[in-house]
Amino acid sequence: MSAYRENSEWIGPAADVAIYVGTGEFAVASHPDILYTPALGSCIGLTLFDPFRHTGGLAHVMLPTPADSGSRGTLDRFASYAVPRLVELLSEGGARHRLVAKLIGGAAMFKGEGNMASIGDRNAEEVRRQLDLLRIPILAEDTGGSHARTVELHLDTGLVIVRSYLYGMKEL
Repeated sequence: MSAYRENSEWIGPAADVAIYVGTGEFAVASHPDILYTPALGSCIGLTLFDPFRHTGGLAHVMLPTPADSGSRGTLDRFASYAVPRLVELLSEGGARHRLVAKLIGGAAMFKGEGNMASIGDRNAEEVRRQLDLLRIPILAEDTGGSHARTVELHLDTGLVIVRSYLYGMKEL
């Protein structure tokens, strides 16, 4: 997959090895691939990286648990399922102790006082809880606020690039 443009602005990795991770999905890959997901609002982008094997995963988590959703759909979109599953996929061969995590997103995108107003915070909290249960350290976070973010995970180094229209580019 190559980079794509919208309104002549660069919005995705400019590499032939870019793997798109859609909303409520996750993917696992290894160097030279780059995993990316655009437009994280209240969702959490969780990256996991194994620096020894140069492999990693990216999950675009929509909701904390299935109890937070009244609709049917794939379990991949829930933190309570996606986090352990992603760790399991990356832990083959006993590599779990090498995994490190970074969290991005969890913004307050919905106004008001309903269940959706705090969904970004609850998504981040459940991802942190799952990582704690699995004893995966969190190396960096760019969470909260009220702005959307696009995330890239570079599997050669584990570098995470976060882009937003409000704050530009940040490296984690």
